[in-house]
Amino acid sequence: MSQESTHGPVLAGVVTALVGFSSSFVVLLAGLVAVGASPDQAASGLATLLVTQALGMLWLSVRHRIPITLAWSTPGAALLATSAGVAGGWSAAVGAFVAAGVLIVLTALVPKIGDLVAAIPHSLARAMLAGVLLPLCLAPVTALVESPAAVAPLVVTWLVLLRLAPRWAVPGALLVALVTVVVTARIDTADLAPHLAWTTPTWTLSALVGIALPLYVVTMASQNVPGVAVMSGFGYRVPWRESLAVTGIGTVLGAPTGGHAINLAAISAALAAGPTAGPDPRRRWIAAVSASATYLVLAVASTAFATLVAAAADGVMQAAAGLALLGTLGAALAEALADPAEREPAAATLVVAASGVSVLGIGAAFWALLAGLLLRGFLRAGRVPAPRPTTRTSSTSART
Repeated sequence: MSQESTHGPVLAGVVTALVGFSSSFVVLLAGLVAVGASPDQAASGLATLLVTQALGMLWLSVRHRIPITLAWSTPGAALLATSAGVAGGWSAAVGAFVAAGVLIVLTALVPKIGDLVAAIPHSLARAMLAGVLLPLCLAPVTALVESPAAVAPLVVTWLVLLRLAPRWAVPGALLVALVTVVVTARIDTADLAPHLAWTTPTWTLSALVGIALPLYVVTMASQNVPGVAVMSGFGYRVPWRESLAVTGIGTVLGAPTGGHAINLAAISAALAAGPTAGPDPRRRWIAAVSASATYLVLAVASTAFATLVAAAADGVMQAAAGLALLGTLGAALAEALADPAEREPAAATLVVAASGVSVLGIGAAFWALLAGLLLRGFLRAGRVPAPRPTTRTSSTSART
């Protein structure tokens, strides 16, 4: 075996982990704090997710010899970040994380549960995600106006790298933000040691309906199913049910120390499964192992990263998070509004999700999906369904 055939996948795995981590860990920390986590608990959640996804992808990639990569649910973190708190506080949020993990495990055991998620119109699921992301993506605009000296450098960095090296645009902007914090903030080095903070979960109806259910839906629809599609595009058949079982169990076990959800990677999966991980597809599983090891190293430094984020001036990290999610917002909007027949229900779903309203202690994401489904049903009531095609068409299933 040549050194080149080994070094290529190893380097690709390191890049996969660094890009996946740097592009969304600020969003994750913001989401955990929004649902009641203290800075220590949020740091614990970051470390937990890094460890659980690393161990999960190590198991799957070595067992099946394919480059299966896992990640935390970035859409789920964005959902948490736009929540107006949780009835019952942080322990109820942890209980919702456990429930979301249980739902993922049940999807692996009972395929019909996955069919229910698949039955949600794709346009509405994407519109809900777009509505959740929109308030976060406004942060760079407002922060740039309010604190131009602090925010302009990271925006300029993002613009330049978006033109020259798009993959590194978000990590580069985040690096500028972190350097700014290191230079300007006073940080106690005693606060940088990694640690885990246990929280005994509790369960409230509003947290289960307003957090657990939307978290499960966006994780399945925006991460797991696209993750399978990305891998399929590179010729890999993902062990669907086993992957769901691993990520669901990892989510349940990680919830008490702050982890909200792990899942199949989607966008970053292409870095480990594509040609950048080497010319031989049979050797690219090494990239997943390398990414796993990199995530474990990052877990050791997780508290330091969380401390830097907490020490940043107002608006700086929010702007970085908004820039990180801009591409995801664009893709979600394009898919949500692509079909003219679905446009009004999708738009209604989007605006309700973006409103951030909370009714009966249940957050906007649930009401957004409900509003979209009701409007869709109302508009379709009494319509004569279009005739089915006479020829059989093939469909692609996520159960691979």
